[in-house]
Amino acid sequence: MTSKMLEEALASGDAVAAQLQRLDPMLEEVAGRLRRQPPQVAMTIARGSSDHAASYFAYLAMQHVGIPVASLPMSVVTLLQAPLKVSGQVAFGFSQSGQSPDLVNSLRLLRKRGALSISLVNAEESPLEAACEFHLPLCAGPEHSVAATKSFIATLTASAQLIGHWNQEADLLQACRALPDELRAAAKQDWSKAIDALRDSQRLMVIGRGAGFAIAQEAALKLKETSAIQAEAFSSAEVRHGPMALIDENYPLLIFAPRGAEQPGLLSLAADMRQRGARVLLAAPDDIAERDLTLSRAEHPSLDPILAIQSFYVMAAGLAQARGMDPDQPRHLSKVTRTH
Repeated sequence: MTSKMLEEALASGDAVAAQLQRLDPMLEEVAGRLRRQPPQVAMTIARGSSDHAASYFAYLAMQHVGIPVASLPMSVVTLLQAPLKVSGQVAFGFSQSGQSPDLVNSLRLLRKRGALSISLVNAEESPLEAACEFHLPLCAGPEHSVAATKSFIATLTASAQLIGHWNQEADLLQACRALPDELRAAAKQDWSKAIDALRDSQRLMVIGRGAGFAIAQEAALKLKETSAIQAEAFSSAEVRHGPMALIDENYPLLIFAPRGAEQPGLLSLAADMRQRGARVLLAAPDDIAERDLTLSRAEHPSLDPILAIQSFYVMAAGLAQARGMDPDQPRHLSKVTRTH
């Protein structure tokens, strides 16, 4: 069986290929401005899947550029009218539709108070685009399933390219050129073991760290949306600070352990949780013998999380159908969410 969610997830490689053809001149312009007038602090403003993409962007910005990045609660700006001192700083708005009033008003007010405002939006000619000084289109094309897939991946790839241009990292930018083919290959990874393990689950802990934590957040949200599983995301560094008390015999955990400095700690946690009787699904590259699910490798380690979520999306669409649900029409949800 197929679904719009699956079809759109499988179209991610083509979407990123289109983005690579179109986005470079705009990225160079924005990155040039950021280098000429370097901010001391960056802010991200987003909700839902877009906020998870913003987390990935924030991690890369802090790791590669060295600039602190904070996720800004919109109510501080729109409801409380806080007198934020943001002149000379930069605010990034992330969205698929660019229509939510609180998001649009936040960027408009931050721009009015002197922040450089930059939108990353998939929909063309959105209110958010109009509210910002600079706009980076995600170029993923129309997305009809309520559950965002290719637009999320396009946000990650645009973020990685922006960081590459901002920090003038030729190796990262070159690695981005290989992403379309790598995404197509990642979509073919066999994650059927996860469908079998989670078919009857009602709860799940999804764990990552670093840039991979953004992927854990996104995976948990998709499992809520499309399979009605009470999935919660945690950094591996936080699990021992309380959440571990939930873990008992056969408690399911999905652990993302891509390459990087965070990987040894994630592997150690997976081994520890198995000893405690948890039902662990460890997603890791093929050089990790104890893996349950295989993660693809990109040409640059910072891009590995993008391939990880591609493999996950294909599995998630299949899991929803295995649970007798329609991944395209989650209960109580709509494609465009407007909050104030």
